[in-house]
Amino acid sequence: MYTALKHVHLATVSISFCLFFLRGVWMIGDSPRLQQPWVGIVPHINDTMLLLSAIGMLSLIGQSPFAFDWLTAKIAALVVYILVGTVAIKRGSSKAIRIGAWALAMLIFSYMVSVGLSRDPRGFLLLL
Repeated sequence: MYTALKHVHLATVSISFCLFFLRGVWMIGDSPRLQQPWVGIVPHINDTMLLLSAIGMLSLIGQSPFAFDWLTAKIAALVVYILVGTVAIKRGSSKAIRIGAWALAMLIFSYMVSVGLSRDPRGFLLLL
């Protein structure tokens, strides 16, 4: 069961990144596609599956999400990513702010992935 949840988690991480990247490209290009109903619905469904798979994996192994510093770092980065992502896609007062927030959100997303892969709260910062 854990392996299945892990595969779901990894797949939804990939889908989440692709959808956020695409929405950012559409935002930069002022595409009317960004206003299509599915664009506001599908990412939420996918991200819910992503979160549920993470919770499922944690419960299967009996691990608290704050028991390890790398998991705490991932959760903290997730909260920041969500906040910055809403500025990028919806709440930014100018296109320049939205583009900057989008780039920052992509960096935060990359950090979260690197923390998950390395199981170290420094993630890709280990390379510096």
